[in-house]
Amino acid sequence: MSVLVGKKAPSFSSKAVINGIQIVDDFSLDQYLGKKHVLFFFYPKDFTFVCPTELFAFQEALGEFEKRNVAVVACSTDTEQSHWGWLTMDKNKGGIKGVTYPIVADTNKTIGDAYDVLTGEYDYDDNGKLIASGDMVSYRGLFLIDKDGIVQHQIVNNLPLGRNVGEAIRMVDALQFHEENGEVCPANWQKGKEGMKESHEGVAEYLSSH
Repeated sequence: MSVLVGKKAPSFSSKAVINGIQIVDDFSLDQYLGKKHVLFFFYPKDFTFVCPTELFAFQEALGEFEKRNVAVVACSTDTEQSHWGWLTMDKNKGGIKGVTYPIVADTNKTIGDAYDVLTGEYDYDDNGKLIASGDMVSYRGLFLIDKDGIVQHQIVNNLPLGRNVGEAIRMVDALQFHEENGEVCPANWQKGKEGMKESHEGVAEYLSSH
């Protein structure tokens, strides 16, 4: 599993569904460069069980991310047509109608490969075509990307383990606190708490007061 923290987030252009209903052909995270932080997360499959709980949880917290000038973008290996069908189906019928942030279609698996979140065994043939053994879907990968396009935080959960959206917001707050104040965030830091100077004296001062 690759560690992308500190590196440029892999760039891509792909089909996606935006605003819960509109299919676009060339969606890219590059549109946010210099403008917004990005929370980019992968999930395994449309029309499944843990996935809609996560997608709705991110939707419910969308206002909190927007207040922080963070774009939320999801991605799975399903087609854009599958995304559209799921997005236009009512919740009581198993759909995710009401989710409005973009959902990217990684149908050829190249985005998941670039972010190294694909399950299964796979390789490329001499023509650069991806060859897989078994069902290839995405682990529950999550990447926090700054305005310069650099990955600042990542987690990858196995398929049965849903993520904590509150922790994702906390990491956004920590990153933005560091960017604005130059201080670092100690263990269990929460928005509104003090940071710490990045020095031995700063550590000693912080520990002595806690």
